Amino acid sequence: MLTIDDLPCTTRTIENVFIPMSDGTRLAARIWLPTDAESAPVPAVLEYLPYRKRDDTRARDSLNHPYIAGHGYACVRVDLRGSGDSDGVLRDEYLPVEQEDACEVIAWLAEQPWCDGNVGMMGISWGGFNSLHVAARRPPALRAIISASATEDLYVDNMHYMGGCLLSDNLSEATVMFACTSLPPDPAIVGERWRRMWLERLQRSGLWIETWLEHQHRDEYWLRASVNEDYSAIECPVFAIGGWADGYTNAVFRLIEHLDVPRKGLIGPWGHKYPHLGVPGPPIDFLDEVVRWWDHWLKGISNGAMDGPVLRVWMQDSVAPNPAYDARPGRWVGEDAWPAPSIEWREYELAREGIVAPGTSSSPSGIVSVSSPLSVGMAAGKWASYAATPDLPTDQRNEDGGALVFETEPLDEPVEILGRPELDLVVEVDRPVAMVAARLSDIAPTGEATRVTYGILNLTHRDGSARPDPVPPGRVVDVTVSLNGIAQVFPAGHRIRISLSTSYFPLVWPPPEPVVLTMRTGASRLRLPVRSARSDDDDLRPFGPPVGAPPLAVTRRSEGEHHWRTTNDLTTGGTTLEIVDDDGEYVIDETGTAVTRASSEWFGFHRDDVTSARGETRTLRRFRRDDWDVEVRTRTVLTSTVRSFVVAAELDAYERDPDRGLRRVFADSWFREIPREDV
Repeated sequence: MLTIDDLPCTTRTIENVFIPMSDGTRLAARIWLPTDAESAPVPAVLEYLPYRKRDDTRARDSLNHPYIAGHGYACVRVDLRGSGDSDGVLRDEYLPVEQEDACEVIAWLAEQPWCDGNVGMMGISWGGFNSLHVAARRPPALRAIISASATEDLYVDNMHYMGGCLLSDNLSEATVMFACTSLPPDPAIVGERWRRMWLERLQRSGLWIETWLEHQHRDEYWLRASVNEDYSAIECPVFAIGGWADGYTNAVFRLIEHLDVPRKGLIGPWGHKYPHLGVPGPPIDFLDEVVRWWDHWLKGISNGAMDGPVLRVWMQDSVAPNPAYDARPGRWVGEDAWPAPSIEWREYELAREGIVAPGTSSSPSGIVSVSSPLSVGMAAGKWASYAATPDLPTDQRNEDGGALVFETEPLDEPVEILGRPELDLVVEVDRPVAMVAARLSDIAPTGEATRVTYGILNLTHRDGSARPDPVPPGRVVDVTVSLNGIAQVFPAGHRIRISLSTSYFPLVWPPPEPVVLTMRTGASRLRLPVRSARSDDDDLRPFGPPVGAPPLAVTRRSEGEHHWRTTNDLTTGGTTLEIVDDDGEYVIDETGTAVTRASSEWFGFHRDDVTSARGETRTLRRFRRDDWDVEVRTRTVLTSTVRSFVVAAELDAYERDPDRGLRRVFADSWFREIPREDV
């Protein structure tokens, strides 16, 4: 990344300001603003997160906010109520009080002497979610938002459930928040009350995974912060960003289609990162795009920010399978509307001999069956790539050994797709609760199989996720499986493959019992959104290299470790996937705080016993500076029976002092059984 010291405006940083809420709670904010903003007020840009501005996001904030502020903005990074250095306790994600607080923060910003009354809101992941939520509440000073790696439907495209199936990322996200909400504020900011605030959080934040497992269907719990329930509630301009290696990309298509406001969509090859930090690359000069957006909507500058296509995406070229890429080859393409009239839906038959192209004769309809081993899914990668470990899908050939496989003949010419492929399947199952995982792969002449996209459907959700309906064993049903959106080129000479399995662990939790799925060939179809290459794609305004402010200065004390490792014990029949994300210890030079962050995940099973599926996560977080030395450890285990999900969790908090050494200041444990509801 190119870092820039010389910006249009000189700026200053306010390490902390407390913003008062109407109920007496104070939210902690860090502010970057032009040095002359009090005499020449500027628009404000809010980023609003639970991830600790003082340390956890400080490195990213140091790249982003000084750069934007240096172009004439007051950038304000606020800790949510109950997180970081703010008052209170955070008890769940996307609560009404979070949105109400944000509206009060925006009103406060608009009234400050350094603000001209115009406010924008931006964020990635949680900050992308609440930018949409707050936009739907329409606070008067909010003029526009930027939402990256987020969704407008909390149930359909989130880290909890996919196609009505439980995601293992539900456990991963619960672990992140279990650790985050158990951490103390910094005494340098809040003073002597830090310990009292810490104990209140430890005692009251709770075990969020329990709540998420209690809402296995698309009920009111998820609808309360799903803005797709009323797209018209959003009246300000929206810039929506996603990445093909992320888990939230489908929302960009829906937002562009359904919002009736000025809007732009951008989808690159990236994982769960801002595009200027994007991996796989290429990263782009996203912060310049951000400044252009704010200049247009907050300053009223006519700069062409809304010129060009409404949706711009990275059309990926074919690559060999790899769990990590520095960059994905491809090119930028654009669409002036979505759905795009230029997209041709091409329908293929799933026949005995494979995927049959339109106009090609096939053999008579037949019946094929599969009952997949639990090992299908071990090469699936993460639901959302964080690019911290090699977490992308690997070669799919081993996976395909436990699946029904259909593929085309070698292609005579390239096929480009853009959108969400769909499968119409005619199936029956021998259990009332069953799932189908569908993978679309690019097969090279060498046989290497690169997963392009995939989709999951819990068959009890075949008619929707609000009121699932068990499948009567032996009854033939028609189902549609929507695969995740993608832009991909299948070269001439390659084959297109569809693979269908009855399990996909650990990406999704297995059904309560082994399932045999039987499919009617000839009656089942694959539909691909085919896009022809167009010369006007060559005329798109190019993106430059990524830019940002100088990086945060840190001193490393110990190295970290990152790996993704699968083991098979032939003696016990056990298979385990171990994921380690350990940042080691580093010191933030400007605050003198030493930070230790480490998390580990294990997902495993024994042979094909679906009730042996197990997920375990552990975290370690430590902060130390002078005589302040605190540590939090968490452990969460998820298992299941035919009838229940079972959660066991532990939380331990420690404090060190020179005289008494390490002492535990808090400990708690949980054990919960939560009935399975057609999952």
